Amino acid sequence: MVSPMTDQKEVFTGTAGQPRISDRDVKVSVTDANVYYGEKHAIKSVSLDIAAREVTSFIGPSGCGKSTFLRCLNRMNDTIDICRVSGDIRLDQEDVYDKKVDVVELRARVGMVFQKPNPFPKSIYENVSYGPRIHGIARTKAEMDEIVQSSLERAGLWEEVKDRLESPGTGLSGGQQQRLCIARAIAVSPEVILMDEPCSALDPIATAKVEELIDELRSNYTIVIVTHSMQQAARVSQRTAFFHLGRLIECGDTEVIFTNPQHNLTQGYITGRFG
Repeated sequence: MVSPMTDQKEVFTGTAGQPRISDRDVKVSVTDANVYYGEKHAIKSVSLDIAAREVTSFIGPSGCGKSTFLRCLNRMNDTIDICRVSGDIRLDQEDVYDKKVDVVELRARVGMVFQKPNPFPKSIYENVSYGPRIHGIARTKAEMDEIVQSSLERAGLWEEVKDRLESPGTGLSGGQQQRLCIARAIAVSPEVILMDEPCSALDPIATAKVEELIDELRSNYTIVIVTHSMQQAARVSQRTAFFHLGRLIECGDTEVIFTNPQHNLTQGYITGRFG
């Protein structure tokens, strides 16, 4: 195996030189984020802007911190007792980690789709209606019906399930379950959707449907996706961030990252020298 450090002219060890995007386009802004699991320093001084209504992909070798950093954006790391997060993370200029922030409300604004489809053990209808019900979004049955149909339509699932809404969500195929989870996430009208390897457990046909859905959703949502597939990152994202050993090595337009990376570590990863 070729070491990623072999023959390097340049080793990037921070994010101070990362290009930021204009303030009017920034949906999520992260400055000097650090994450610790006990004594382990998992994320090291990461600064990154995430643009509104675009897809941003996080790529990098297994264990490089992609998912850990993703979970910082809606405070999912709060559920891990030994995890500690520092730095400045803002959604629309609001400090996500401010003690006054309602975490339940935050996670409605910043939804999450996990690697393995995880529909509730309820009907298809109840999977989608759960969020709007607990957040008080729908006041009548007619309003709830409209939200459920609209969410399933936007997730590209309505035509496939409209005649069996009372059937268990767990009875759907893997790809359908993942689109149901996406419908569940968008039912509460989030501003950001986080996706942690959403296609890794799916077959190629289901993956293609989810990727097509991601492309359609970006006109209304800010989407951040962790992926091990560089081909997927190239297909679905407008910006790509490359992580290595807990650091953000490079971030920029996806086409530039894959055709003209500025750092040797990025070049080594995308050409298969390591990973």
